[in-house]
Amino acid sequence: MTAKKVKLPGEDYTKQIRARFWLAGHNGGYVGIGRVELLEHIAEQGSINRAAKKMGMSYKKAWKLIEELNSMYENPLVVKEQGGKLGGGTQLTVHGEKLIKEFRQLEVELIEFLASKTIVSK
Repeated sequence: MTAKKVKLPGEDYTKQIRARFWLAGHNGGYVGIGRVELLEHIAEQGSINRAAKKMGMSYKKAWKLIEELNSMYENPLVVKEQGGKLGGGTQLTVHGEKLIKEFRQLEVELIEFLASKTIVSK
């Protein structure tokens, strides 16, 4: 009989360690990998709608997440531009770009730390 493979939460950081981390915001909110990926897609696509589609989520859910993210900090992470000749769009602010960079750097440091650990199990 083969052992049933259980899907554990978190990311595979090593063969034996799965982990997930979040950054706490000022109002009790949090920023995790999903929200960082949404910000990255917005930066790449210039659109909340296209970013949401790329992640398989609704525009409404993506916009709700953006509102939560923006409310967590003194300065917004994302700004929406109204339509016009160029059709508007969405951009990350300097603060949004900085948050992504800090999150990804912490992720690298976490990976390096976890990779240095040896787990001995029977």
